[in-house]
Amino acid sequence: MLVHRGTLERAAHGVYRFPQYPVGEHDNLMLAVLWTRVPEAALSHETALDVSSISDVHPNRIHLTVGKRRRFRRAGGDDYVVHYEDLAPKQIGWWQEIPTVTPATAIAQCLTYGTPTYLLRQAIERGHAQGHLQATERDELAAALEARRER
Repeated sequence: MLVHRGTLERAAHGVYRFPQYPVGEHDNLMLAVLWTRVPEAALSHETALDVSSISDVHPNRIHLTVGKRRRFRRAGGDDYVVHYEDLAPKQIGWWQEIPTVTPATAIAQCLTYGTPTYLLRQAIERGHAQGHLQATERDELAAALEARRER
């Protein structure tokens, strides 16, 4: 009824917005998280690397991570890649008020996802230089990257 009156407009299945508020630069990313309708959803993988500006990766779809037991049967997710993983609270942070995995978690996820090695090496180096990764995290991720490369 609120949509019919013009008080709300439908942004996606089950997601509505007030039309009098301007659309923000990152609304598509918040919409992706809201589309899942699960509280633990977060931007992840290459999308998290992109928004944290530690890698030159430019994913063509938005990556989201939700709990392992979640399943979706709704329409509208063609622009999203949904990954199923139970994340610890310390693995999730905030970027522009949107739940996003930490840079260390994003790099670890991208190691198994298959992101090119040069982009991950760049993310590790920049992440450490910008203070997003501690020295131990940098060393562990670099070792995991080299192990992946040798396989």
